[in-house]
Formats: sequence, C-alpha cells, structure tokens
Amino acid sequence: MLNFYTQKIEKYLEKYNLPNSPENIYRPIDYFLKIGGKRLRPVLTLLATELGGGDVDNAIHAAISIELFHNFSLIHDDIMDDAPKRRGYATVHEKWNSNIAILSGDALLIRAYELISKQKNEHIPDLLKIFNKTAIELCEGQQMDMDFENQNEVTIDDYISMIRLKTSVLLGCALEFGFIISNQTMENRKKIYDFGVNLGIAFQIQDDILDLYGDPEKVGKQVGGDIKANKKTLLYLVSKNIVNSHNHNTLNAINELKDLDKKIEETKKFYDKNGVLEETKKYFDFYHDLSIESLKSLEVIESKDKLFHLVSYLFNRQS
Repeated sequence: MLNFYTQKIEKYLEKYNLPNSPENIYRPIDYFLKIGGKRLRPVLTLLATELGGGDVDNAIHAAISIELFHNFSLIHDDIMDDAPKRRGYATVHEKWNSNIAILSGDALLIRAYELISKQKNEHIPDLLKIFNKTAIELCEGQQMDMDFENQNEVTIDDYISMIRLKTSVLLGCALEFGFIISNQTMENRKKIYDFGVNLGIAFQIQDDILDLYGDPEKVGKQVGGDIKANKKTLLYLVSKNIVNSHNHNTLNAINELKDLDKKIEETKKFYDKNGVLEETKKYFDFYHDLSIESLKSLEVIESKDKLFHLVSYLFNRQS
C-alpha cells in the first residue's frame, strides 16, 4: 500500500537538484538523503492530502519539506549524541566533521522552508504556522532529552512530554499539512493532528519496550541498547514508580553493574518479577487508543482504511 507514496517521495528526491558548490555543504546533504529511511513523515502528508479529498501531487513540495526538516534534525541529533552510525552508514559529522554537519543541517532546514513557499499561496500562512510551531517544539524536546541525562528525578509525565515534543509533533504536523492542502475544516485539522501526536507517543513507547523485549532480527537493533546507555525510558521510569524500598535498592544495584550483558539480564529479570512490562503496556494502550479515537472521529468523505492499515503496519513489529 505504501509503495505508491514512497515511490513518489523517492522519485522527487532523486531529481532534487542541489548546487555543486560549496561542495562541503551540499555533498553531505546528498549523501544523507540517499542513505534512505522509511520516509514515513512525507508519506503521512500525502496520505492525509488524499484522505482530505486533495490531489497528492499538489502536496509533494510540502511532503518533501517535512522529510528535509526531519533529516536536518537527525544530522544535528547525531552530533549531540556523538553517534557514529545512522541507518547503518557513517553519520555526517563522522564522515566529514561537526562544523560541516552543522552547516549541512542548517542548509536542509532552509531548503525545507523554500519548498513550503512553492505550495499554493493560500495555504502557505497556515503551513508556516504549524511548521514553525513544530520546529521550536522539536528543539524543546531535544533539550529536555539531554537535560534528563543529568537529572536524578524524571517523572513519567516529564518523559511523555519529552517524546511528544521530540518525536510526535512532527507526525502531527505532517498529517495536518495534508489537511491544510486539501482545505479541511479546523476541527478535522485538529483531529488529524491529535491522531498523529498520540500515534507518535504510542510508537515511542512500543520502541522502548521492543528495545528490551523485541526480537533483534525483527526489530533491527541489539537488545538492551537503552539499558547500556543508561537511558531513562518509560520502562525504567515505571519500574521506579512501582517498586518498594527493598526493591528500590535492588534496582539501584542493578543499574550500577559494570558488566553490561549482566546488567541487561538482571534488569529484565527485575522487570518481569515486578510487572513492569505489563504496567508500561497500559501507557501504550492508552495513547494507541487515543490515536484511533481521533482517526475514527474524522468527518471525511474519503475512506480512512489506508490510515488504519498504516497504524496496523507500524505496530506490527514482532516482540
């Protein structure tokens, strides 16, 4: 089902003309765009445009602007995380250097604005309004995520707020773009936005769960990576909330283990014994159900089946 939309995105990106000079700005951009990705966010824009009764070809510039913005954020995130790999390839700051990566990311952001300006004049003000709001929220979410690394106390509400800003609002923005372009009502625009935001929160919670409980061959990454990195995921925060004073000491002792494989093994045992997985799944169910409710409440003529299928596809990652 997604091939039709992803092929449109890939075809546009293949023909996307970047200047040849300065080479150290545009070659990294070309490299990063070509290493792929799911293209989920621009696909959401096209799907929403179609759902709203619009022509997907009229939304292509807006869809690509979302993808360029997403890639800008990834390049900068990789610098801040000092990540060596992205999608199995060297990150831009590793292949070139941090200064080049910063400028290449900046150029991607500006190119995203350039593409929005190519949409119909009547839609540009609303597109820019939600895009600017999303951009600043993403920055706020990234800062919260970095702050959490040095905070002893992070609440579950804090964590949900962080993943909403860092990850989910861009999904909402991508979907609302489609409804702006297809001239949908403000009420429907809010519903499709809420669908995307809650979908993104549920997806990140599932990602936290699969990091420890997923099949690495099916999920595509090592088991326990978040534990090795001492990340304060929802599993970890739930465990701190439900343990008693005795178990709290046990959890602290596990977190201080130097043998990382042993740490992962003992953490999983502790979570299983104390019902952490089951409690965390309740949060997933809550936000998943919220997203479905928003989608069901949309009053549109076109069938919503494709978005329902997409939700099933996104959450059909094997545990």
